[in-house]
Amino acid sequence: MDKNLVQRIFGGVLYGFLVIFCTTSIGSQLLDKISPNLVSQQNLFYGLITFFLFVGAWECMKMMKFDPKSWEKWAVFPLIVFVFYRFSKRFFQHGFYFDFNLSEILALSLIVIAVITLFKFSKELYYDNGKLIFTVIYTALPFGFALGLPKFSSVDNTFTLEVFFLFILIWSSDTFAYFTGKFFGKHKMAPKISPKKTWEGFAGGVVLTLILGFFVEKYFPELRGNWMVVGVLVAVFGPLGDLVESQLKRNFGVKDSGNIIPGHGGILDRLDSLIICAPVVYLYFILEKFI
Repeated sequence: MDKNLVQRIFGGVLYGFLVIFCTTSIGSQLLDKISPNLVSQQNLFYGLITFFLFVGAWECMKMMKFDPKSWEKWAVFPLIVFVFYRFSKRFFQHGFYFDFNLSEILALSLIVIAVITLFKFSKELYYDNGKLIFTVIYTALPFGFALGLPKFSSVDNTFTLEVFFLFILIWSSDTFAYFTGKFFGKHKMAPKISPKKTWEGFAGGVVLTLILGFFVEKYFPELRGNWMVVGVLVAVFGPLGDLVESQLKRNFGVKDSGNIIPGHGGILDRLDSLIICAPVVYLYFILEKFI
C-alpha cells in the first residue's frame, strides 16, 4: 500500500477520533471508566477548541512570515489569549445566547472585513500590523464563536451535539462536493485559487448536505435551530472557508499550513471550513431565536 495513503488514513482516523472524543459524550464516558468525574465533556470540548486555536494561530503566523524583529510577532498570542478569554468567560458562565450585544456584532463584522481584505486588499497583509490583526481575527474570533454552539448543564452533566453534527455536515459537504465535481464537474468555481472546485461539485454538496441535514433534524430534534438550514449554510459557507485559506496560502506561497496531521497538512488545512461556518451558524442560532 502507498505510504502516503497509509499516512492519510492514519491521520484522518486520528483527527476524526479526537473530534468525536471531545464533542460527544463518548469522551467523558471513557474517562469516567478510568476515574469518575475526571474531566467533564464541556472541558474536553473547551480543550479541543483551545488546542485548535493555538496551533492554528501558530500556523497562520508561520505562513504570513512575520519579521522576526517586529513587535507585532510577539503581540499575537497575548492578543489571542485576551480575545479568547472573553469568549471563554462566557462559555463557563453560560453567557452565550442570552443577548446579541455590540461586541458580537463587531466580531462578526471584523471577520467579514478580514475576508474582504484578503481577497481585495491583500497588500495590506504584507505589513506586520496587518498580519497581526488578520491572525487574531482569523483564529481567535471564529474559535471563540465555536464555544457558543453547544449547550451544556453542569447540574445534570449534559452536553449537546451541535458541534459534532457541524463537523459531520462539513465533512459530508466536502465529500459530496468532491465526488460530484469529480464525475460531473466542468465549470471551475475559482480556477486561480482552487482549481479543483467546480460549480457542479458545489451544487452537489448543497443538495446532498441538505438531505443529510434533514435526517439530523428528524432524529435529533433537541438540537438548536433547523438543521436543514444549517446544512445549506455549511454547504454554502464551507467552500468559502476553503477558498479563504487557499487564498491565504497562495498570497504567501505556502502549500500547506503545517504538518501536524500526517498526510493531511495542518490544523488550518482541516478546519478552514469550520473557521467560516462556526460564526455563520452562531449568527443563525441567534437570529433563529427572534423568528
